[in-house]
Amino acid sequence: MKIAVLVSGGGTNLQALIDYEKSHADCPYHIQVVIADTKKAYALERAAASGIATKIVSPFAVLGPEKAKEVSKEEKRIAVSDAAKNAALEAGCDAIVLAGWLTVLSGSIITEFSNRIVNLHPALLPKFGGVGMWGHNVHEAVLAAGEKESGCTVHLVDAGCDTGKILVQKKVPVMPGDTPDSLYARIAPEEHKAMVEGVCILADLLSR
Repeated sequence: MKIAVLVSGGGTNLQALIDYEKSHADCPYHIQVVIADTKKAYALERAAASGIATKIVSPFAVLGPEKAKEVSKEEKRIAVSDAAKNAALEAGCDAIVLAGWLTVLSGSIITEFSNRIVNLHPALLPKFGGVGMWGHNVHEAVLAAGEKESGCTVHLVDAGCDTGKILVQKKVPVMPGDTPDSLYARIAPEEHKAMVEGVCILADLLSR
């Protein structure tokens, strides 16, 4: 299964996918291209270091500096989503993996890659999902709600936000005195495992 990995930040989950592919001769996926919605994503450097093609589809790159300032948030999302879709298709990808990708996908990418997009979410869906629930926002919400456990979820992407079929969940305890940082530090290693596991499950589903 040839995949496009979509990133916005440091790319630790991308690195987990790269490391697994390098260390397993029977790895069921191959990273074809890494696509970022910002040129500042350190994940781009991780991809380059492993000889993986990269593409930047930021609003500025896709629309140009002037138009990017003028259009609505939804128009930006569609423009970025369309550019990501085109980059994945041009690279011959079978599926898309969202590994810390912050732009909410909109438009035809959802139908073009129906049941072939997976996302990693830093909580136990269906709790703490939806618009605005990303990164530390999620961990803050979990702590504020007094939850006894948290974790991460890999799920299929549909037209909703964090609403698709769940493929993998990993759980960790919430400890007394936890901060968003300490909770994230406990979840992060489980994210790396879940990311690889989820992509392997998708490869299995698509091979049937």
